[in-house]
Amino acid sequence: MLELAVAHALYVRHPDFSEGQLAKVRSHVVSRATCAEVARDLGLGKRLVERAAPTQTEDELERLAGNRNVLAALIEAALGAVFLQHGFAAIEDAVVEAFSDQIEHALTSRVDHKTDLQELLARTGHQVAYVEVSVAGPPHERRFSCAALVDGVELGRGEGRTKKAAEQEAARETLGKLGAADP
Repeated sequence: MLELAVAHALYVRHPDFSEGQLAKVRSHVVSRATCAEVARDLGLGKRLVERAAPTQTEDELERLAGNRNVLAALIEAALGAVFLQHGFAAIEDAVVEAFSDQIEHALTSRVDHKTDLQELLARTGHQVAYVEVSVAGPPHERRFSCAALVDGVELGRGEGRTKKAAEQEAARETLGKLGAADP
């Protein structure tokens, strides 16, 4: 439902965009990280803590309420419930409005460094591979470090709370070194 609402809004607002451009923006906007951001903005984590059963400690509830995966699941569940209650047509505009900042960010910023790097390198016959350099921290607070290797040579390194985020950061650094940084 979220993907359909965002895809429809992008298609209507940007009929000149290619299918690939629309897919990149849509993919970023409906990602787990972005859904968690919107859930945080809407205060869904706080509401979870307020309404949770008293079987968990306050520290556990606060940790859950700040967890990206939990927040993303909360927004998806809330959207699903509203969709079932009111139908797609009645909520489409509200869904797009809730994600409007993320849509604008995706339209005006480079948001998928890995794809951008892969496309740049493919045009010149080069390839990128990502390797996990290290993992630190307890399971609920992992920190990953990954390196981007272009034809076997490390050109970028990144860190993040997920392996994917660390790879994105490594790709961003590599793009910068190749002179293809954000405009």
